[in-house]
Amino acid sequence: MTKVTIVYYSNFKGATEQLALAIGRGAESVPDTDVQLVKVEDVDDHWQRLHDSDAIIFGSPTYIGSVAAKFKEFVEKLAGDVWLRRMWLNKIASGFTVSAGRSGDKLNVLQQMVIFASQMSMIWVPIRITGGNYSTQGSEEDLNRMAGYIGLMAQANIDEPADKAPPPSDIKTAEMHGHHVANVARQYAHGRRELPSDYDTLNDEKTGETPATLADLMSG
Repeated sequence: MTKVTIVYYSNFKGATEQLALAIGRGAESVPDTDVQLVKVEDVDDHWQRLHDSDAIIFGSPTYIGSVAAKFKEFVEKLAGDVWLRRMWLNKIASGFTVSAGRSGDKLNVLQQMVIFASQMSMIWVPIRITGGNYSTQGSEEDLNRMAGYIGLMAQANIDEPADKAPPPSDIKTAEMHGHHVANVARQYAHGRRELPSDYDTLNDEKTGETPATLADLMSG
């Protein structure tokens, strides 16, 4: 089984969680794929799952042009064992975000996620299709209507509930992206097992315990 884990923070109306669920559905549609959603608040109960995953998809709303503080708190937990021991080396990574604004500076959030993944030596997967709604022939129903490429961008009207915002086109784009990431993860995982590099431990060093933080390591 290919293991895909979606680790995310969702607050306010739950728009980010709706995207996480849609990405999960898309990933589950790929044969032999095991998908699990993990909220950042619960991550200390799921370290083994994250270490075992072939792909980790990060999600956060865009708050004041940046990832949410709770999501960043999760990322900073990686700045010890996971970072130093290269525990997530060559895992597949991707990300998603949502804001009320058409822009909302969502690009900055996804760029931050790319940097976080790169710090862990992960391999980033972008959106696989071109942007929609590019011309008079396009519409709000187009997939990838936000025309994001680095990762999934969605928009949710601030005065609508989570069952309406993000709209169906963004939800369908999320499902497509989950399917794509899971396919890439499956292809890469099989190749990685068949042709391992001499520096790739394939996560031989595993622990279900909370990994040491940078502060723990510096304190001896």
